[in-house]
Amino acid sequence: MTARFSAKALRESLTTSFVGRRLEYRAALGSTQELARELAQTGAAEGTVVLAGRQTAGRGRLDRSWISPSGGLYLTVVLRPPAKHLKALVIIAALAVARAIERLVGLQTTLKWPNDVLVAGRKLSGILSESELVGEGVSYALVGIGVNVNADMTAYGEAAPQATSVMTELGREVSREGLAAAILNEFEALYLAAQAGEPIHEEWRARLSTLGKQVQVRFGEQVEEGLAEDVDSDGNLVLRRADGSPVTIAAGDVTLR
Repeated sequence: MTARFSAKALRESLTTSFVGRRLEYRAALGSTQELARELAQTGAAEGTVVLAGRQTAGRGRLDRSWISPSGGLYLTVVLRPPAKHLKALVIIAALAVARAIERLVGLQTTLKWPNDVLVAGRKLSGILSESELVGEGVSYALVGIGVNVNADMTAYGEAAPQATSVMTELGREVSREGLAAAILNEFEALYLAAQAGEPIHEEWRARLSTLGKQVQVRFGEQVEEGLAEDVDSDGNLVLRRADGSPVTIAAGDVTLR
């Protein structure tokens, strides 16, 4: 039985100056992303975090449903970055999760382009980034993070072979409060570093398991195949087709060929 989540314990573990300082916790929520959007539209401060013990209508990229059982960690951060830093948000979130998991529980992580955190080749966490623009400026951005923490993913049918959890990998439950605080602490540090011009994409690139492999990428109605050769500083994938021509892809679903 997963222990009841303590927002107080999370707050006590934060070392941030603004991320998570306003924390809206719900034991159950349709979607943290939707509540965060409502708060952002009514002026919530940058760094506001919405966190749920479970979601009943969680969603991932491309409006897919996200399995959100009790024992997981589901949060959304409200941000108001300059427009030029929007594309870095997925990089920041993925690195924050990877760093936090490695430092807190010692599991080795890799990243799958564009936004999945893996352990032992199976998905542990996913990222969803959305934004609202006004003219050339950013009204707000939302970064949703879902982490399988103390959940048995074998109970979830089709997702089971591709997914894992911290508990599954360690053989024991871990503190969701401690992991949430660790992620938010890393997130703020990386967010500020990116805005200061530090090349955080280099660490992200070094962690990508996708690079150097023959892949198929689906985006919209299009499909591209080739060698995942590189990523640029915005996080776009540079694919080398069989005929030698390059193509740059902003987002898509990657499978190994």
